[in-house]
Amino acid sequence: MHNLFEIDPWKIIESKFDPNKQQQAESIFSIGNGSFGQRANFEEQYSGPSLQGSYIGGVYYPDKTRVGWWKNGYPEYFAKVLNSTNWIGIDISIDGEQLDLNVQQIKYFHRELNMQTGLLKRTFRVVFGSGKEVEIESIRFCSMAREEIAAISYSVTPLNFSGNVKFTPYLDGKVSNHDSNYDEFFWLEDSRKVDLQKGILCTRTKKTDFCVATAMRFSFWREQELLTIHPNILQRDFYVENNFEHYLEQGVRFTLKKYVAVTSTINHSEFELSAKAIKRVRDAYTSGFDVLRSEHEAAWASIWSSADILIEGDDAAQQGIRFNIFHLYQTYTGKNAKLNIGPKGFTGEKYGGATYWDTEAYCLPFYLKTADPQVARQLLIYRYKHLDRAIENAEKLGFKDGAALYPMVTMNGEECHNEWEITFEEIHRNGAIAFGIFNYIRHTGDTNYLETYGLPVLAGIARFWAQRFNWSEAKQAYVMLGVTGPNEYENNVNNNWYTNYIARWCIDYCLEVNAAVQNDLPEKLTKKEIDKFQHIVKNVYFPQLEGTNIYLQQDGFMDKDQLNASDIPAAERPINQHWSWDRILRSIFIKQADVLQGLYLFEDHFSEEIIRENFDFYEPKTVHESSLSPCVHVILAAKIKRLDKALELYLRTSRLDLDDYNHEADEGLHITSMAGTWMSVVEGLAGVRVYENNLAIDPQIPQSWKSYSFQIRYRNQPLAVAITSHKVKITNLGSALISCDVAGATITIEAGATHESALK
Repeated sequence: MHNLFEIDPWKIIESKFDPNKQQQAESIFSIGNGSFGQRANFEEQYSGPSLQGSYIGGVYYPDKTRVGWWKNGYPEYFAKVLNSTNWIGIDISIDGEQLDLNVQQIKYFHRELNMQTGLLKRTFRVVFGSGKEVEIESIRFCSMAREEIAAISYSVTPLNFSGNVKFTPYLDGKVSNHDSNYDEFFWLEDSRKVDLQKGILCTRTKKTDFCVATAMRFSFWREQELLTIHPNILQRDFYVENNFEHYLEQGVRFTLKKYVAVTSTINHSEFELSAKAIKRVRDAYTSGFDVLRSEHEAAWASIWSSADILIEGDDAAQQGIRFNIFHLYQTYTGKNAKLNIGPKGFTGEKYGGATYWDTEAYCLPFYLKTADPQVARQLLIYRYKHLDRAIENAEKLGFKDGAALYPMVTMNGEECHNEWEITFEEIHRNGAIAFGIFNYIRHTGDTNYLETYGLPVLAGIARFWAQRFNWSEAKQAYVMLGVTGPNEYENNVNNNWYTNYIARWCIDYCLEVNAAVQNDLPEKLTKKEIDKFQHIVKNVYFPQLEGTNIYLQQDGFMDKDQLNASDIPAAERPINQHWSWDRILRSIFIKQADVLQGLYLFEDHFSEEIIRENFDFYEPKTVHESSLSPCVHVILAAKIKRLDKALELYLRTSRLDLDDYNHEADEGLHITSMAGTWMSVVEGLAGVRVYENNLAIDPQIPQSWKSYSFQIRYRNQPLAVAITSHKVKITNLGSALISCDVAGATITIEAGATHESALK
């Protein structure tokens, strides 16, 4: 572990400014509220390396895909998550010299993200060329209570002089994406207006016509005294500002409080957008910074009251899990059914699109166990609403009769990824969506979901798999050719074990649901389909190492040099930044869990011995260069009682971005893997499962931990679980009797009661 920032249970702290780490820090200290978010760029001007980023949920640009003769079926565009209007801007200048941390001498610097309160705070002292020294304190947040509001308190204190200081709060829509092709600009200006102490900028995206209205108001204070000022106003294309000079007395704090509203046509009609933004920011201004801050902190307190995982005895582990939970809730709150969980959230622009298979495979379990069931339900309904598009996607590839292929990457249901092997081969994503439905039902008992939303999706997915399999005369079995599994360091392989297994399971589960649904739905399977599906289920081919319980990742896997990740020189890690793609594809090394992914999802289908044998075979060959990899290994390592390995990999997944293991934190954080980190503790170390509609808990605790505790929901009943080296304590916080298995023994807990068991 190589700590980039200080270890603190509730805070991320940077106590010295390092321009070489600034882009990493911009990602780490990002803030958001599920509706929009902002990288930790500085309010004042900064001329050093920086990735400016302000992002709005659901707003994207369809960058046209250009390919050659293989165009048929290829996605028409690659969706870019767009950098939008810079709303944090507050320029400061003294004697005509602009404040710029890449220019002035920095005498002190402290930046902290308080995850408990959701506040980003920065304090620093600089010396200007004139010798004048100032102290700056900035506090900002994206309100978790008012989802379209952000606020900044920006204080300036002259330390060794009195004199005029110029303040310039502004909105700047002339922004670009780091990943734009040919420096393409994605925005058009609709309108702008600026007045004394306020302004509004309205922009729209090219092609997709998403409209965004960003409004600001501000006030100016001498200590606790509200001052009357007379700013100059300025506007130009994509830009509005107020600017004013004020005489600042030595040792006295002056504060500019800036209020911002960010509204978009994701939530409002184009015709009311500007008026909504103006009203939102006016209401925020009237409420004032302290009220907004209190509301925001109260909202976070409510989240933490049920979502926190408390770890005693290991501050690094504690900080890691809270960092992950914090960013998950900043990214997705479940309030807006139109939004989903992007792989970078609001922390960066890498990976186009807003929705991957990560949502169902990794994020859904987190929300199932921590949030109201409606949140998980909305994530699944999001897919139901895109079923027609999934059928269209499959038709483009030659599938028919209602077969549905959900996209690898999407904003609106269309496939929008521009890598061939990802788009056409990594079809296992279909299975994750079906498993998400299964997982939701077993956690909530909401079988009504199947009739309204579930069966149509499951039938479309099963029809796809039935057509994607083909009968091998040589093997006398159904095979799956030309696929890529979760391990993307293997492309275009035959009979990827995980893909074959989850495809067969999808078909089998669809048969089960089809039989259980009584209503005569148009999506129900025909007799011909049922017969075909049953034949496939009984005759799927799975590659296996002869004489062992080891399931081979795909055909030909044993033809590779059987090396371990420990054989790779440290100077060549990560290999995706040092090796050619050809070399990676020919190597044995695994980017992320593949066979083990299947053993995790379908753990109850296999004996512990089979899981152990496959874990021991594959884990040494895994380089974990996908953020989604370590968490699966943690869960399985705990299952087979490899607690030291589980803890090692837990620290890797929980601190993946904090310690920048994969050297890519500057591009944004791995949001969807953060849910996997939560799973590492709850499903891994604590052994929480739902088997056959029955809750089970089989906990363990690492030697270095004194205790850990968390809350989960099961059948909408909250439970508090606390584990020490000697016992497990479960408290029923709900209103109904709960039955569950604890360490193999079935118990019942009355509402409000607590059960204690000795830890084995």
